Amino acid sequence: MYDGTPRPLLFSPASFCPASFPPARRRRSLRAAAVALSAALLAAGCGSSDGGVQDPRSTASSAEGFPVTIDNCGVRTTYDKPPSRVVTIHQHPAELMLTLGLKDRMVGTAFPDSAVLPKLKKDYEAILELAEREPSFEKVLDAEPDLVYGGYGSAFAENEGRSRKAFADAGIDTHLNREYCGKKRVTMRDTYDEIRTIGRLFGVPDRADKLVTDLEGRVEEAATTVEGEPEVPVFVYDSGDKTAFTAGGKSLGTELIRLAGGENVFADLDDVFGDVSWEQVVARKPEVIAIYDYAGAGSVEQKKKFLLSQPALADVPAVRNKRFVVLPLTATLVGIRSAYAVDDLARGLHPENFR
Repeated sequence: MYDGTPRPLLFSPASFCPASFPPARRRRSLRAAAVALSAALLAAGCGSSDGGVQDPRSTASSAEGFPVTIDNCGVRTTYDKPPSRVVTIHQHPAELMLTLGLKDRMVGTAFPDSAVLPKLKKDYEAILELAEREPSFEKVLDAEPDLVYGGYGSAFAENEGRSRKAFADAGIDTHLNREYCGKKRVTMRDTYDEIRTIGRLFGVPDRADKLVTDLEGRVEEAATTVEGEPEVPVFVYDSGDKTAFTAGGKSLGTELIRLAGGENVFADLDDVFGDVSWEQVVARKPEVIAIYDYAGAGSVEQKKKFLLSQPALADVPAVRNKRFVVLPLTATLVGIRSAYAVDDLARGLHPENFR
């Protein structure tokens, strides 16, 4: 397992020193060289001023609590020490790392899809943004990370050259948000487990435990406030005009709605997201519409205007009474915002309980 730190690969020909390679080539060369070199060749230094030989594992393993082995979406990785140069692809992994106080480990971000939390905005903007959407494989390599942390499965899209195997072949570890590991259903437990996993991976388990305790408390407080109230039928509107793209029963959004005292009218949709007809929306008579807000899918005002302008939806209770709750898409994903989303939803579904 390559930990991302340039290593003194102990081979005498100067031309084989990794430091002499361009960054991208160096990444590809390190793993191949480490495998190819035999123990006998580790007797001579490469570019060492004193000729001494130091096994990099002797320092890597000294970090408290390490080595750590993480099983993530079918990929098993052992970390000898915490990653020190991380690229995050998608916003929610970046916000989680910043909340855990790991700004100094971050060398690049990509694909912000909504406004960054105000308390994290300054730190987030201080980190190099590699791309407005998913960056190219080479762009990521240029940042010389030792770990790439992806939020959506598209972070490691094989058809775009960013597969997890491609990064592994370049000597770079990867971690994918567990929401995209193909589980049958995503719950708040996944959020807490993801936070604790990242805490272990970076050697800050106490911070992770403290954060989980805080988020659990926020969820419990909101859920207790609406306990015993009738469940409010909720339709999630993500996007779409000919059909409605909505959150299905496998989504974290369905659990957030339940905790907030509501019921997702499409909880029987056997997927995280899916398309439904407007006739189905009308038939299920939602009393509240939760609008997911994110870049590239039209503004919240555009979505409201569309829903209010459709004659077929005029008699839907939520449309007739103009009952909308707006949630940033990042608040409905496995990350630090989901606990706050429960409170926002509860206030929108049962406002009288919060007066």
